[in-house]
Amino acid sequence: MGSTIIKNIGTILSGDIDNPVLKGDTIVVTDGKIAAIGGAEVASGIEAEKVIDAAGSTVTPGLFDTHVHTSLGDYAHRQFASNFIEGELHGGVTTIISAGEVHTPGRPKDPAGTKALAVLAHKSFAALKPAGVKVHGGSLILEKGLVEKDFEELAKEGVWTVGEIGLGSVKNPEDAAPMVEWAHKNGMKVQMHTGGTSIPGSSTVTAEQVMATKPDVISHINGGPTAIPLHEVDKLMDETTFAMEIVQCGNPKVTDYVARRAQEKGQLGRIIFGNDAPSGTGIIPLGILRNICQVSSVSGIPGEIALCMATGNSAKVYDRLNTGMIAVGREADLVFMDAPMGSVAETAVEAFECGDIPGLSIIMVDGVVKAAKSKNTPPCKRAAKVV
Repeated sequence: MGSTIIKNIGTILSGDIDNPVLKGDTIVVTDGKIAAIGGAEVASGIEAEKVIDAAGSTVTPGLFDTHVHTSLGDYAHRQFASNFIEGELHGGVTTIISAGEVHTPGRPKDPAGTKALAVLAHKSFAALKPAGVKVHGGSLILEKGLVEKDFEELAKEGVWTVGEIGLGSVKNPEDAAPMVEWAHKNGMKVQMHTGGTSIPGSSTVTAEQVMATKPDVISHINGGPTAIPLHEVDKLMDETTFAMEIVQCGNPKVTDYVARRAQEKGQLGRIIFGNDAPSGTGIIPLGILRNICQVSSVSGIPGEIALCMATGNSAKVYDRLNTGMIAVGREADLVFMDAPMGSVAETAVEAFECGDIPGLSIIMVDGVVKAAKSKNTPPCKRAAKVV
């Protein structure tokens, strides 16, 4: 693929909550990965196939959406909307984690069928990245009758995520907890529905049930769409270390509560962001950007830290993925953003902090420009361009 030099960067946001802002104004990408970060000297002597002038804008990692109910063929049957994943790309999302293909029409609910759906969805999305987005589909929906050998077989086929527990026939901890152990034994990451019911057939899940089941991710701690009571939020924050997922399709008051309390308790590294779409709330291509804006402008989280909740925090949870942070050796999934025209803000970080959606110019996946201008965000004050 050769090398790309990105120059004249105003700010580099790493996505790493422990070191969110990097020094330098230049990034070198070689063969789809980040090769160097620093001043102009890091590009010295490199014969680049492509040069991108960031024009003083901000460069961030590509965003994660950790909660998408993908359907095969990139068709959102619940909302009758096609190409919604491409819409997410234009909102800066380059990595999607399936929360289970529950909206697939005629979804099988027996052990053999739920396994087949997981393998098919996983392999389909691995072979075809919609609009260039890295979709990690095929999250297993837990159904009664699954046994430990099923998890071993799925792992051999590459399936490594379990969709949010509670959407299949397995709902109670006594049924789910052994399956979670089998999943963890086979290197899988597990999500669990939390709060009130979301779709017909789902169930209300309490903090006690989550704690007894021991997933990796508390799916939509702020509700999907109905949240658990605040005293149960406290219990999960105080007595567990699970990742806490905030979704756009949730309760905004609880979102603010979780963000403020996490900041007080030094737990901002536990928060990750998803959309929880397609859902009854609809399709929200800018949902992850909206999450960042809400916790920054309303809850008082610095913009560069809020950005980490959509990038590096998620990458640390789904730690087999080599993206989500700007660091040497990481996949070059990058977003170029700036304050939108007409905003009181002058930078992307300031835009987050005042509640304005930044404008996106270039979105890259594996060092390849997938969009040279977002069709969904406002135009930015300073737009990056390929020279």
